[in-house]
Amino acid sequence: MQLLSIFLMLGQGDQKGGASSTLIMMGLMVLVFWMFMIRPQAKKAKQQKQFINNLQKGDKVITTAGIHGAINKVNDDGTLMLETSPGSYMKIERSAVSLEMTANLNKPVADKK
Repeated sequence: MQLLSIFLMLGQGDQKGGASSTLIMMGLMVLVFWMFMIRPQAKKAKQQKQFINNLQKGDKVITTAGIHGAINKVNDDGTLMLETSPGSYMKIERSAVSLEMTANLNKPVADKK
């Protein structure tokens, strides 16, 4: 609230262009907020949705709870059968698979010298 009143006070010194300069500053603030906050989050959400829709049998994944496993079966009801160890299966929701942690799991290992 204080920031808004500061902008309004700045506009009062110059009566001719004060209101328009205040509106321009507010517009620029909204634009910067959109560029650095809203757009990256929307892009990340779109990537997560695409990743979840492209899951298939054999993919090694990590859930948001930190459970590692390989997808054994993709069900039509939005669930997966995750094989956590040989012969041990868990039924989980597709949305529980984490894009970030799975990308780190499947990232190629650099040579350790």
